[in-house]
Amino acid sequence: MAKDDLAQLEGQVVDAAAGGIYKVKLENEVEISAKLSGKMRRFNIRVVVCDKVTVGVS
Repeated sequence: MAKDDLAQLEGQVVDAAAGGIYKVKLENEVEISAKLSGKMRRFNIRVVVCDKVTVGVS
């Protein structure tokens, strides 16, 4: 799937689980599970609770 095909949504991290899985509360109050992209893992980017994030949803 191409990057252009994803819906971009804004949200805030509410929980960090093991294995790089995060609970993200979107602006429309829906809570989803998300994981880090490949480049974020490769360059060791840290995501903590209360970070504002942009999520690509397929």
